[in-house]
Amino acid sequence: MKIFKFLLQNSRWSAAAAVLTSTASGVVGAWLIAYIHSALSRPNPAAAPLVWGYAALCLLLLVTHVASQILLLHISQRAVYDLRLRLSRSILDAPLRRVEEAGAPRLLAALTGDVSTISGALLGIPLLCINIATIVTCLVYIGFLSWRLLVGLTLFMLASALVYRLTVKTALRYLKLAREEADTLFANLRGVIEGNKELKLNRLRREEFYRDDVRASAARVRGYNVTGQTIFTVALGSGRLLYFVFIGLILFAMPALTPTSAADLTGYVLVVLYLNGPITTLVNVIPTLSQARVALGKVESLGLSLVRERPDAPPADDEPRWSSLALEGVTHTYRREKDDGDFTLGPLDLSLRPGELLFVTGGNGSGKSTLAKLITGLYVPEGGSISVDGRPVTDATREQYRQLFSAVFSDYYLFDRVAGSNGSHALDLDARARHYLTQLQLDGKVSVSGGRLSTTDLSRGQRKRLALLNAYLEDRPLYVFDEWASDQDPLFKHVFYTQLLPDLKARGKTVVVVSHDDAYYGVADRIFKLDYGQHVET
Repeated sequence: MKIFKFLLQNSRWSAAAAVLTSTASGVVGAWLIAYIHSALSRPNPAAAPLVWGYAALCLLLLVTHVASQILLLHISQRAVYDLRLRLSRSILDAPLRRVEEAGAPRLLAALTGDVSTISGALLGIPLLCINIATIVTCLVYIGFLSWRLLVGLTLFMLASALVYRLTVKTALRYLKLAREEADTLFANLRGVIEGNKELKLNRLRREEFYRDDVRASAARVRGYNVTGQTIFTVALGSGRLLYFVFIGLILFAMPALTPTSAADLTGYVLVVLYLNGPITTLVNVIPTLSQARVALGKVESLGLSLVRERPDAPPADDEPRWSSLALEGVTHTYRREKDDGDFTLGPLDLSLRPGELLFVTGGNGSGKSTLAKLITGLYVPEGGSISVDGRPVTDATREQYRQLFSAVFSDYYLFDRVAGSNGSHALDLDARARHYLTQLQLDGKVSVSGGRLSTTDLSRGQRKRLALLNAYLEDRPLYVFDEWASDQDPLFKHVFYTQLLPDLKARGKTVVVVSHDDAYYGVADRIFKLDYGQHVET
């Protein structure tokens, strides 16, 4: 089963030790039942040797059970820890385009819900091992008591297992549907939070979104889960009924078919009754393992199978050097949202040099943001090439190439920790951050200590200034700003174009600005205009 393979891959020897101790615990438990049956058949069950033997078995049961639980607890939590980190690393290493295609809701659902499901299932593995060992040991003891009873019980268990397996396949189909629908539900719940302002302003939209999206997807998840779990419950109840039917056959039919003493009959019923507990526990664990199987498959398909761009990227140069950067015949194609056709950017030719201020302009949907991602190495060109100082950027050098850039994209994410704040220059970084906070007119709202910003709970325009602060502190040779000024007030927009950009240029930085602000086009050294993916002369 996939969940056991996953556990063994993460900690083979520890898992083997845990399985062995769990098995030992099950064997000792069954041994206790055999011991009890033997004591009941003795003329003096309270004899000291029997009492001490019983106490020793009880102590051994405690030790093996606790040891197996503790071992599996550590192993399972380690496995989940590794899975979460492996998934995060896979997302970080995968091409940006592939991450965007997977979508944030599905990736977050895998990182949270699926990993929790797998964690819960791993904790049930000790119970599985203990109860399988108990069942096997009890069957061996039953065979010692009566081979006829062993054959009958084995055939009964095999028939029950076959029926249960067929039932589980049906239930598992509903659990898979529930997991698929959970992606939609997660996206809708994200909309409740991120679209809260818009929903509050439009009651009709709010009610329709709640009724037709949130409640509908939640109801489907609930329905699929209830159906799947109901099938498991019905199967479990039917199995218990058949189990007691089998006990009735032992009590009433077996004495009529073959001579059986009362002592033997007591032993048969005692052992078979004891088996009911392990079998019930085993059956209850199966739905959890089935859900974990679905979750693990989802995690592997969404995250761990994402292709890494560079498994072992070389360390980045602390002070990257360059004198020219060229895009030659670069193209990139992707499917546009709500559009039947594909959008192709390029082929484009573009060159950049140190200390140059370039504006990228064009209408909405012309490919400006895509070009910015191509320039920074976040997208890999499907055609053409990018070269630095005449050397083409390849898969082996793309990670180093990206270290040339600092960027603030239109859909930026604001971190509250400055990159490099744990290094030897942390105090100098704080001083520089305070200087830029003053320049960005944020010193009255935000402070910095140990490389961490005191708050990011600001207006959209102020948050974008903090993103600019992080870019400044990275101090890279090339800067890319994607519609940075769109959220700024007219005063600070003027500061950005007439003071901040010229200051970066004066420091020898190359700046690429995606902008609609035609009033400031005169600040640029060059303007690169796009029209539906093609470069047009201005």
